[in-house]
Amino acid sequence: MTSHQKDTLFILIKSLSKSEKRQFKLYVNRLGVNADAKFLALFNLLDKMQDYKEGEILKSGIVKKQQLSNLKAHLYKQILVSLRLNPVNQNVRLQIREQLDFATILYHKGLYKQSLKILDKAKAQAIAYQEKVVAYEIVELEKVIETQYITRSISGRADELAVQAKELSLQNVLTSKLSNLSLQLYGIMLRFGYVKSDKEYKWVTDYYKAHMPKFKLSDLDFREKLWLYKAQLWYSFLTQDFLSCYKYALRWVTLFYDNESMIYLNPVFYLKGVNYLLDSMFYIKYRSEFEESLERLQHTIADPKFPRNDNLEVLSFFCIYGNKLNLYFMSGDFENAQHLEKDILNGIKRYEDKIDEHHVMVLYYKLACMYFGMGDNKMCIQYLKKIINNKQLTMREDLMCFARVLSLVAHYEAGMDYHLEVQLKSTYKFLLKMNDLHEVQKEMIKFLRNLGEIYPHELKDEFKKLHARLKKFEDHPYEKRAFLYLDIISWLESKIENRSVGDIIKEKAKKLNR
Repeated sequence: MTSHQKDTLFILIKSLSKSEKRQFKLYVNRLGVNADAKFLALFNLLDKMQDYKEGEILKSGIVKKQQLSNLKAHLYKQILVSLRLNPVNQNVRLQIREQLDFATILYHKGLYKQSLKILDKAKAQAIAYQEKVVAYEIVELEKVIETQYITRSISGRADELAVQAKELSLQNVLTSKLSNLSLQLYGIMLRFGYVKSDKEYKWVTDYYKAHMPKFKLSDLDFREKLWLYKAQLWYSFLTQDFLSCYKYALRWVTLFYDNESMIYLNPVFYLKGVNYLLDSMFYIKYRSEFEESLERLQHTIADPKFPRNDNLEVLSFFCIYGNKLNLYFMSGDFENAQHLEKDILNGIKRYEDKIDEHHVMVLYYKLACMYFGMGDNKMCIQYLKKIINNKQLTMREDLMCFARVLSLVAHYEAGMDYHLEVQLKSTYKFLLKMNDLHEVQKEMIKFLRNLGEIYPHELKDEFKKLHARLKKFEDHPYEKRAFLYLDIISWLESKIENRSVGDIIKEKAKKLNR
């Protein structure tokens, strides 16, 4: 995150909307707390601060230094309680948990019949909404109560609860195994990136097969299918099988559209699924389906039933604007993409405390590509500098690698080649250090390094030779990734034919969509 502060209480208060702050003060008044209460005074002081300054808090006289930690912890807890009570934050998951809490209270008071009645309704709701972990907790509490609330039907009831507990336990174990596999594959992706050799492909495939649990697809409910498709999607991404990425992302998203209520209960998983679907369609150039999916996403987000909160607002912003740029890129219409730049930069500023650094850098890279496609190489370089100079970008080494390669090309195109040799050495060392030097990158660096020895009248022939060498890597299982980040082939064709990159891509897009 790009937050200026490390104090968790201060960050929480600054994240509150006006309505949430008003709700908190109403909640405090309901408690019958004096308006001068220390924790409320601390809340008001922190709310007014632009930056967290402990010295200013102590100077205010609200609290002594040795009491500050306890007062902050108390205020933090009260804010969370207030947020939990806020109708905006209420959803089915919280309601089920609340009913379980109520039933537990009644059980401890010895009101077994009332407790069981609430639990029965909560259990039905939990199973209907695929909340099987809490459903299992409910059954376990029912079993405890039934041992103390003796009825004539205890024998049949005991069998019923035992069967339910076993079924839910098996389903939760399967869900856990699938979610673990999905998470582990995602972790491999973050640490090592896409597979780069037959050896890595075999290792990932063996790992995937060894950790995939046995199941019958017909026995799976929504939750198990969701984690299954996630695991299959990450395996496909790792192995650069983008057609399979499309297949499993489509199954993921279709699962939500077939179970519409789950979109509103699990909006983050829905947004992530659509984003991966759009990514995969971008990679395999399914432009017409891409446009339809993006429109449907925007329509769903605009629906009044779609939840509203800060997290979803940030995810929606990144998903929509990143893919709007991709839509223009697919058609080579870089000039018309420029109108998105202002909204993107405003969004980055608005969400600076909520959007992570990696997502910001991805947007900067897309804007750099937009300007490169327009032929404005100096603006392209400005955005690439933001990525190259970012020392925090440790989890997206692939992005850093291609930002450096694109920067070399943009410097050459802009005629800013007086420091090109230094940049070439720096980029080469960086790629070696990252263990990410592929044949495509080697060919690009070799070509740029030899530019000084090529006469102007020989340049077009050299572009043709490089084009021929790179073209064979376009469908290579481990080299094709380079072309996803930077369309080097179209750039070379633009140099050979003396046309803009945008015109070359537009022509290709028309052929694909005939």
